[in-house]
Amino acid sequence: MKSTVEHLSPTRVRINVEVPFDELKPNFDRAYKALAQQVRIPGFRPGKVPARVLESRIGRGPVLDEVVNEAVPAKYLEAVNSSEVRTLGRPDIEVTKIEDGAEIAFTAEVDVRPEITVPAFGELSVSVDDVEVTEDEVTEQLDSLRARFGTLAGVDRAAQDGDFVSIDLSATVDGEEVEDAQTSGLSYEIGSGQLIEGIDEALIGASEGDTKTFTTNLVAGEHAGKDAEVTVKLNSVKERQLPEADDEFAQLASEFDTVDELIADLRERLGKVKKMQQGMQARDKVLDALLETVEVPLPEKVVESEVEVRQHDAVHPFDHDEKRFEEWLEQQEKTREQFDAETREEAEKAVRTQLVLDTIADAEDVSVSDDELTQRIIYQAQRFGVSPDQFVQQAQQSGQLGALYADVRRSKALFSVVRQATVTDAAGNELDLDELFGPQQGEEEAETAKSE
Repeated sequence: MKSTVEHLSPTRVRINVEVPFDELKPNFDRAYKALAQQVRIPGFRPGKVPARVLESRIGRGPVLDEVVNEAVPAKYLEAVNSSEVRTLGRPDIEVTKIEDGAEIAFTAEVDVRPEITVPAFGELSVSVDDVEVTEDEVTEQLDSLRARFGTLAGVDRAAQDGDFVSIDLSATVDGEEVEDAQTSGLSYEIGSGQLIEGIDEALIGASEGDTKTFTTNLVAGEHAGKDAEVTVKLNSVKERQLPEADDEFAQLASEFDTVDELIADLRERLGKVKKMQQGMQARDKVLDALLETVEVPLPEKVVESEVEVRQHDAVHPFDHDEKRFEEWLEQQEKTREQFDAETREEAEKAVRTQLVLDTIADAEDVSVSDDELTQRIIYQAQRFGVSPDQFVQQAQQSGQLGALYADVRRSKALFSVVRQATVTDAAGNELDLDELFGPQQGEEEAETAKSE
């Protein structure tokens, strides 16, 4: 086999391949065997028809078609592996010559990873926020803990923000009832944002037995994107009564004997979370600084594919109804043109990020251990609410295991860059990155911060 590579642009090549027939004998053998199973010829058992008899009955054309369909993809991969190009996406293949008994020739145009020159990572410098835990934040954490041990008591007054109410709901769209919106005896905390927009305003100030009507835009279900007239009846009002923040409460809610010890622990936990958030901010800022210093030619078809994926994900909740999706965009005070422009900008940044980090991972010979891949699988499985085995099975069926491996590798490459960059806090103090990320567990700690 002979192959040559033409560089059409920094991100696209044409691979020219010529395959002599003497390399195709195994393909012809498999083609004859496959066709013999499909053709019924008197005097011969299925699959036992000699090649010359088979060709005399069906002609040479179907045999060549079978050979070409099997051989071209395999020879394309062979040509790619023997060249120095790193392909991206699927190729556009065109068979240019079939000279029976002599050779098959074809071309394959495909996007490739461009050559990228990265800067010295030690020259990158970013500033992140200080780690500061305020008393208000500690009080908020303490109140949240007290709320877990609170009790609900009925009140004889109008509903207020933070009250717990029992309500009946119904809704209509264009005069027709929405079945999914009919419910009674629903418990709801006013101000929690767990129900439809406008419900809090309707309930605040209402008294037990009152019925209120308001208009809202539905964001899910069959009528997503449409205005609905909602009727809510207030059945009861209760307020949460919190226990006193004293030593007795500390002993009830924690392993500490005094409330001062409990508060000190809450303050320390908040500090750790903020430290992790500081690490995530350093990661994101170093990435942005890196991308600003690197010129990355973008493979157009790869970008288009990323745009399509993002557009698909955006329209999917509306059952791919473009009209309903555009109505929802109007509610967000955004035009389709603005959405498309933002989507393309995000897609271009995502592709640019992947190309740069893949280049760094190759240059620094970054590898992914079985344990690191397993940890990412467990993390992703938890995100999607499935078992790790189910997630692996789904990833295998959709061909996404390779992408998962690549994501872990890119993440490790980025943390390698962050560790070599200069990271300072708002006061100008240089941060100890080993203290921030841990000597070897930077990625795992950052993922923990992300999940929290």
